[in-house]
Amino acid sequence: MVRLLNLIQNENMKLYKRLGTWIMIGIVVFAVLAVGVFSKFIMEPNENANWKERMQMENVQLQKRLEESPLKGAGETYVKKQVAINNYRIEHDIPPVDSQSLWGFMIDATNFTGIIALFTIVVAGGMVASEFSWGTIKLLLIRPVSRTKIILSKYISTLLFALFSLVLLFGFSFLIGSLFFGLGGADHPYLVYNNGDVQENNMITHIIRLFGFNSVDLLMMVTLAFMISTVFRSSSLAIGISIFLLFTGPQLAQLLSNYDWVKYVLFANTNLQQYTNGVPLVEGMTMTFSIIVLIVYFIIFITLTWFVFNKRDVAA
Repeated sequence: MVRLLNLIQNENMKLYKRLGTWIMIGIVVFAVLAVGVFSKFIMEPNENANWKERMQMENVQLQKRLEESPLKGAGETYVKKQVAINNYRIEHDIPPVDSQSLWGFMIDATNFTGIIALFTIVVAGGMVASEFSWGTIKLLLIRPVSRTKIILSKYISTLLFALFSLVLLFGFSFLIGSLFFGLGGADHPYLVYNNGDVQENNMITHIIRLFGFNSVDLLMMVTLAFMISTVFRSSSLAIGISIFLLFTGPQLAQLLSNYDWVKYVLFANTNLQQYTNGVPLVEGMTMTFSIIVLIVYFIIFITLTWFVFNKRDVAA
């Protein structure tokens, strides 16, 4: 365990000594700050004074839509959920989350997890492949440490970079949101529709869940990039394929959603929010099913990475 920790420490030292690492971190910070400045000083303020009237009009339209063209399954559930939540807001005087507020800004900031996924893929793609291109892999293998610990330390270091970036994004978005929009409405709850009832949940818990949901895609694509980097010893191939699939995979799964077999494709299962929103990609899919599929893919990626790194003559 001590040797593994030393290896992880060594990998982190190498990672954070690179200028490129700090440039990527700086881009995340700058992006959050830029969006905060735009929302505060450039974007026109939202008119939220007549939100009750807007909610009532929305409910009328939803009910009319339900009566004129009866929906079934997920569509009907979504309409009932939206109407129930709107009525609950009106009855309990809970306004919807404004994008120009602390919580609204932090919810919008969760979209930056895509940038973090992109940067972490770059890190993962070079973690193993760069050792071969620089010839430093031989220096690692002559140490009295197993190959399993070496590859594990690199993978853990990659995930720690992703975790550090996510924590930085969460903390900095809270700081900018507080400075620009204040703490007004910080006590407002997040409303959840569950089994016909509307429940109040803590907003911070909801935002953390959003970060968690968005991190599923990050974890799978980073693991894929790490596997490709190890198997093919090419950082450009690992980064290129992973970034391509990161942006096109979900769209391809959406286009093929009419086919039942698509539910076994990785990208049909990475968006777990499809279940909290009540609209799964393929009818009959459940969160449990998607988690099982993700675990199977994860095991395949990790096993292939471990097997190739341990069995191939990497010192050649």
